[in-house]
Amino acid sequence: MFKKILIANRGEIACRINRTAQRLGIATVAVYSTADARALHVRMADEAVHIGPSPAAQSYLSMERIIEACKRTQADAVHPGYGFLSEQASFANALAAEGIVFIGPNPRAMEAMGDKIESKKLASAANVSTVAGHIGSVSNGAEAARIAKQIGYPVMIKASAGGGGKGMRIAYSAAEMDEALERARAEAASAFGDDRVFIEKYIVNPRHIEIQILGDKRGNIIHLGERECSIQRRNQKIVEEAPSPLLDEATRQAMCEQAIKLARAVNYDSAGTVEFVAGQDRSFYFLEMNTRLQVEHPVTELVTGTDLVEQMIRIAAGESLALKQGDVQSKGWAIESRIYAEDPFRGFMPSSGRLKTYRPPKEGQSARGVTVRLDSGVYEGGEIPVYYDPIIAKLVVHAGSRPVAIEAMAAALDTFYIDGIRHNIQFLAAVMGNKNWRSGNISTGFIESEFPSRFMGVSLDRDLELKLLAVAGAMDHRESERRHRVSGQLTPRRIKATERRVVKLANKIYPIELTQNANGLSVVHKALNNALVVRSKWAPGQPVWQGEINDEFISVQVERLPHGYRLEHRGASVTANVQSERQLQLARLVPPKTVGKLCHDLRCPMPGLVVSILVTDGQDVKAGDSLAVIEAMKMQNVLRAERDCRVKNLRAAPGDTLAFDAVIMEFE
Repeated sequence: MFKKILIANRGEIACRINRTAQRLGIATVAVYSTADARALHVRMADEAVHIGPSPAAQSYLSMERIIEACKRTQADAVHPGYGFLSEQASFANALAAEGIVFIGPNPRAMEAMGDKIESKKLASAANVSTVAGHIGSVSNGAEAARIAKQIGYPVMIKASAGGGGKGMRIAYSAAEMDEALERARAEAASAFGDDRVFIEKYIVNPRHIEIQILGDKRGNIIHLGERECSIQRRNQKIVEEAPSPLLDEATRQAMCEQAIKLARAVNYDSAGTVEFVAGQDRSFYFLEMNTRLQVEHPVTELVTGTDLVEQMIRIAAGESLALKQGDVQSKGWAIESRIYAEDPFRGFMPSSGRLKTYRPPKEGQSARGVTVRLDSGVYEGGEIPVYYDPIIAKLVVHAGSRPVAIEAMAAALDTFYIDGIRHNIQFLAAVMGNKNWRSGNISTGFIESEFPSRFMGVSLDRDLELKLLAVAGAMDHRESERRHRVSGQLTPRRIKATERRVVKLANKIYPIELTQNANGLSVVHKALNNALVVRSKWAPGQPVWQGEINDEFISVQVERLPHGYRLEHRGASVTANVQSERQLQLARLVPPKTVGKLCHDLRCPMPGLVVSILVTDGQDVKAGDSLAVIEAMKMQNVLRAERDCRVKNLRAAPGDTLAFDAVIMEFE
């Protein structure tokens, strides 16, 4: 077994690898860029080495600097995690030349499967079902248009060296082909240093299912079942689960057999994933093979009880697989939600900055047998830099069945509080409550179909409306108690008789009555004569209200506003102002605010780099026209005109680094 492992990665995956290595008694070495000098993975490791400036190309993608760090710390082996150099056969070869073990598959298998074009040729030769397409790189628009016409629209343009949703675009018509090809090639070059792309038929309403495999260096290969990863945005997964609600046992067995067949064809050794695109009729086609650990590996670990990182380390050290295929059993259901630094209300634009507050849910197993796991690489007060993938953490739950796992995930998301940056927790909570998700009626187009324009939050139904009304009344009462205590009274003020309040919730006025009794605080909606009994230990200032409403436990995220609260629960967000009847009368006398003239400019929706400006001064543009391309967190975002207008003045140029809300151009 190895004595010391260098982890050539950052963030949550570096922390996750570190935990397993240290549990096995192996010393760890972290590497870090300038931006990550105070990162959590640096703090967790036994040693840490600075490997360069913040841009990944000068640090985490530099083989020379990582190998030098290995030599300096006398590391026996390197675990690459995922992304960065994890699928670079040249990196594995360079390590071997220095006598350092690469914790991953052999370079020949990486070369065979790491190139998406070559992997499709190998899969076809191994009689693995493949999607119709052009198996070869495409370099220009004319060739791409010819191939797409031959295959038939829609088509998918994909980076040959890519993964993680980078360098992927869908063209639904010839009119979209040129821009889709240009964006795919530019992203591929930026993310992987290789701008080659290929084209294949896009399966309409598809599902994304992958098989986890393990192989040792003695020819033993097994599978650990499947994961479904169909909930995606920008071709990147955000919710994964194991097993898949689509598959029956016959389809599952057929997919696993094909995955092992492909792995044997390349003498695969280590953890790897064979990905398939599946139709709603359970037809399936080979997509690609990822020769590394996957972001979503925790769901497989929870349903099988197997530590995949440990298996990778043991295989790299030359040990035989201790697991036989018959030993692998899938128990229960696991779901993973990726917590991203992005704003779902603004098209999932990346966000960055300082985590002013970071309060994740409690990990562990509950009395009901539900397990909550958090893989995270951040801490309260830490920074989310603009240079890397925007993932903050992975929240994972395991339960005995899919409905219980969904409910457990929804409850955990309700308690996950982040402030200081934009994040997608509210969106993930909305997904958990979506009827199509709950029924398993999903596809990779789920987000586009369920939120066709943009995410606007979940609408309140009457039941949730009454619960949030009760929470607002209970919090106001608790703050009133505190005010009396702070004002000098020896004991907090208690309600001795029924008190009346008015709650303005989502622009509706609700008269309520509050009565304190032995059972708790009774909140009565006067118009409906609906009484809710509230019990909670919430204290003013806590960001999450937790308590019971009529014996049902709920969690509500709370933001204090000047005259009330913002309440968030299960994807719904609403403001609540609690007042006396007299305060409401006085508020009605205040004249309404006037709205100023709207700005006529294009502003940067997130901190990022200007890749290109697509218009000129004085140019007339139509609604929907492309105006500029901004790159942030390894993704290129095309900014488009919202209305017909004329460009008055360009305020930014290609190569500029812009802050959030910086003006890019002005319009007449």
